[in-house]
Amino acid sequence: MKVNSMKDSFLMKDKGGLRMLSILGAALVIITFLNQAVPVDNPLHVTTYTVTLFGKYLCYALLALAVDLIWGYCGILSLGHGAFFALGGYAMGMYLMRQIGDRGVYGNAELPDFMVFLDWQELPWYWQGFDSFGFAMVMVLVAPAILAFVFGWLAFRSRVTGVYLSIITQALTYALMLAFFQNDMGFGGNNGLTDFKDILGFDLQSDSTRISLFLASGIALALGYILCRWIVSSRLGRVLVAVRDAESRTRFLGYRVEHYKLMIFVLSAMLAGVAGALYVPQVGIINPGEFAPINSIELVIWVAMGGRGTLYGAILGAILVNYAKTWFTGVLPDAWLFLLGALFVVTTLYLPKGIAGLYSQIRERQAEKKATSGSTPNSALENNEQSPHASKSKLVEEV
Repeated sequence: MKVNSMKDSFLMKDKGGLRMLSILGAALVIITFLNQAVPVDNPLHVTTYTVTLFGKYLCYALLALAVDLIWGYCGILSLGHGAFFALGGYAMGMYLMRQIGDRGVYGNAELPDFMVFLDWQELPWYWQGFDSFGFAMVMVLVAPAILAFVFGWLAFRSRVTGVYLSIITQALTYALMLAFFQNDMGFGGNNGLTDFKDILGFDLQSDSTRISLFLASGIALALGYILCRWIVSSRLGRVLVAVRDAESRTRFLGYRVEHYKLMIFVLSAMLAGVAGALYVPQVGIINPGEFAPINSIELVIWVAMGGRGTLYGAILGAILVNYAKTWFTGVLPDAWLFLLGALFVVTTLYLPKGIAGLYSQIRERQAEKKATSGSTPNSALENNEQSPHASKSKLVEEV
């Protein structure tokens, strides 16, 4: 009985996801071992810089997963998800700034350095509580959720869909970018938040802290994937797919479509906020540039290239594209944007299911070739002779 229930579980049916989770788990173990146990002078040693780079890729993968949840399964194309990512990053950055204390340039235990430089006299009310890690983690989820709820409630209630919704989300993140560039906002202006010292009392520059953040990013990605897979495999997921494929018909059947879209949009924003919170301590800075619309557009390209509507394809696309970006920007920095555009065009024309669907696409073409080669002129003639009767019987059945 237990064996059958395990076979029927949503994860057991997801072969691609199981492979991805297995590879992810093996990568976490191997990279940790090669970084911590292998001597530095050994060729197999993985440097802390590489660990941090991989940790950043995992954060991007979690962000791509959040986008695929709403775009691939609910048909909501958001070109502003970088805003939720940045809000989660700023919440973490505010906590890290409060941990600096009197170790800053100006030695002020109450105010961050940029506030002292701007001659601020007291800490703003919205910075209160960020000296607590627990409060900061709550805000990592709450801040993106509130923005997504307000925006989604107004947009979905007004039945804004398609390209119009995409443009509005892009305008949202652009407006936030302009706002956070202002020094009066109290978030560091164009310099943002940086010069972090430690997290939970651990030095951010130490190898053990870096590997811990890398592991935390991998675990968050795995848990996020399991949560998303559970959602799309449930009855809720079937309703979301129905909304994606036939929103008007789903509404006609009695479903409150705007409620479903709002709920999944808020959940996706929270996942993006978690990705941003894990990203900031690893890269050491958060500034308004993370709100830039180009980042959100590039994020959609990751999902499209990996495979929209698969979840694991979004993760694959995010990691591969960002790895290619790291390599090409070091070798041919001027050619990267052209290459990215070319890859997106090739994916759109020849890989509609993305990299994740490449294997199934090849199998489908092979099956079509076998079916074509197996047919003979006589069988085709028989089919043509039978077609009028088949059409007539079909017409009778429809009547």
